[in-house]
Amino acid sequence: MDFTIAALLAQFSEDKLVAAKALEKKLGCESEETQETLRIVLDALERLGLLTRERGKYKRVWETGVVEAKLRCSSKGFCFAIQDDEDGEDIYIREGNLSHAWNGDRVLVKMIKEGSRRRSPEGEVRVILDRANPSVLAQVKQEGDGFRAVPLDDRLLFELELQAGELDLQTVLDHLVHVSVTRYPLAQRLSLGLVTKVLGSTAEAARDVDIVACKHDLPGPWPADFPLPAPLRETLERRDCRSELTFSFGSEQTPWTEMGFTLEQTPEGWRLGIHIADVAQAIPPDSDLDREARRRGASVFLGESPSPLLPDSLTADYCFIPGADRDALSFWLGFDAQGETTDFEYEASVVRVDRQFDLSEVQASLADSPAPELGAFGGLFHSLFFQLCPQLRARRLERGGFTLQSQAPLLFSDEGRIGAVAHAPALPLHSLLMEAVIVLQRQAARHLRELGLPALYCGQTPPDWEDLTDALKLVQNLGLEVSFDPETAPTPQDFARLAQGFDKLEARPILHHLLLQTLKAPKYYSHPAAHFGLAYGDGYAHCVAPARRYGDLVNQRVFKLVLTEGRDRRTKHAKTGVNLRSRECYGQINWSVLPPALQDSLSEDLHPLVPHLNDREKVAADAEKDLLGLRKAEKLRARVGQTCRGLITGVQSYGFFVELEDFLAEGLVHVSSLRNDWYEYRARHSSLVGRKSRRTFRLGDDIAVEIKNVDYYRQQIDLVIAGAEEENPTLDDDEPETTEPD
Repeated sequence: MDFTIAALLAQFSEDKLVAAKALEKKLGCESEETQETLRIVLDALERLGLLTRERGKYKRVWETGVVEAKLRCSSKGFCFAIQDDEDGEDIYIREGNLSHAWNGDRVLVKMIKEGSRRRSPEGEVRVILDRANPSVLAQVKQEGDGFRAVPLDDRLLFELELQAGELDLQTVLDHLVHVSVTRYPLAQRLSLGLVTKVLGSTAEAARDVDIVACKHDLPGPWPADFPLPAPLRETLERRDCRSELTFSFGSEQTPWTEMGFTLEQTPEGWRLGIHIADVAQAIPPDSDLDREARRRGASVFLGESPSPLLPDSLTADYCFIPGADRDALSFWLGFDAQGETTDFEYEASVVRVDRQFDLSEVQASLADSPAPELGAFGGLFHSLFFQLCPQLRARRLERGGFTLQSQAPLLFSDEGRIGAVAHAPALPLHSLLMEAVIVLQRQAARHLRELGLPALYCGQTPPDWEDLTDALKLVQNLGLEVSFDPETAPTPQDFARLAQGFDKLEARPILHHLLLQTLKAPKYYSHPAAHFGLAYGDGYAHCVAPARRYGDLVNQRVFKLVLTEGRDRRTKHAKTGVNLRSRECYGQINWSVLPPALQDSLSEDLHPLVPHLNDREKVAADAEKDLLGLRKAEKLRARVGQTCRGLITGVQSYGFFVELEDFLAEGLVHVSSLRNDWYEYRARHSSLVGRKSRRTFRLGDDIAVEIKNVDYYRQQIDLVIAGAEEENPTLDDDEPETTEPD
């Protein structure tokens, strides 16, 4: 089946009837086989009561007490359905009510028992909407005359019967393999699987990139023979911007870029042009190329083995390369001397990038003023990085924004998947450039909103206080006074105060790292939404990376539709119209800018796209984080037996967690390794206290630890107290001898 139940049900909104033919087109069911599969699924959903048929068309039935959720299971067999609604309770699912659903699956859950103050509500899985595990990483074991695959992820509580293929399974017994699921469990019959790749004799012997790509079922590079459609034939009038001195930022690893920049001084301040490669013209909607790009959702950055959104040949032909003419959407921003936005306008254009720079080289050159190697661009970069961008940062901080340090690679020119402005200490120009790009996307969102256009907005909800508890206790123990109101949600201003306080402490890299981890992932919305990390309350939209994020491609199409289909006056008889490309039109539009049928079609298309893109962004973020974790684990595995320093960042009854300052990796000192005393957990003080010695391990303590063991695949680090620390324990004379219950 080439579509999921989730994708099918997402085509229905409110009480609208949808014909089977329309569903075939939306879901890309072009062959007789897929059309027959769709009819079977529609009949099954009708029998389940999720759809009803009227006059040959289908309508969604919304049943009371049935919610959509994602299944989360533990290695001990406890499963909960996590609702998308932030305020929705987690629903406990007993093993007998899972209906063969697995960890990570998106499901429809029927509530069967109300919750109480101490117990979660209970439910049963009615329908599996989307399988999260079309493949698994597993070890091969022999079972009688056959072979089985045992998933390495201990949250996947099943085994698969392995089918005989071209591979002799006896030769890969106990090996780490990638297994594609060819049949999910049916009644009492196990799932069937087929080994598609042998990764190595152990996880340590496999390539980290292969582990991550297989674990998250990432699509690989596009086939070299993938048929690219003819570009759209457009009648856009394009402004010739090739005479403008234009620059871009990239690297040897990425010869093309999606953004070019022009900058000029004006009597009022600056005029900044940000040119976005017109990728949309190369991807006709609903073409095979478009459907595959939509399925991928976003590029995943895996070093030398990326999983790109679009084929390399396409990006090379349509994105910016120095000296080549490229079609673009050019956004023009005016700023006064204080960094206040005074103008916004966009247009179709033809752009030629004169020169591409590596940001690290620009940074080194600007340090040696006047930087003759930058030529005519030296003055532009001085204005951009020492005048305009610092002004934009100052304005963002004034309204309550914050900036956090990040040791991880910054993969986008905006806030990316972090959801906040991250400052890389080794490359401060990167975060400065973010300021201009973020302002553009803020203005782009406002333009979409003012014109009443269907679009994809980006938002971020505030973190939970529960996620901040340890971080707040930690900074208090480090001597930083913080006072927040737990009755209200955290604000960006709270984070700004914390970030400013961190800069006074030696442990600031660890503290910034911990604070970044408390941020929730940004999400797509079909309406303007607040964005916590950027301190925006009424709308923000991505549009600068159409070759790497499908959401940006969608918004680029909307901007272009305004240029080709936009109605600049209420009726044809009106003598004058408004400039739909400029902020001058704000407050003057009281009609549908796009033809109503087109506007409705766009809105309907966005409805199923939002949850899908959010899922794909999460997969990309998890995969990139996984690769970084494996590479840290590899470095630490080579240092087993060595001593390093760290900060205690969490204390529990079973031990305490230490963030290793040289690696920003967390390890556990288990209480069983503290053999010189019996240690009691004191929750109020977040500490473990020795009953005899009164030795205390407290949140925020700096400590020397020895790396004892590293579980490479699970990225778990076992630590023990270093010998010198054991021999010279520090005592807490102020700690009372009475114990405190957990």
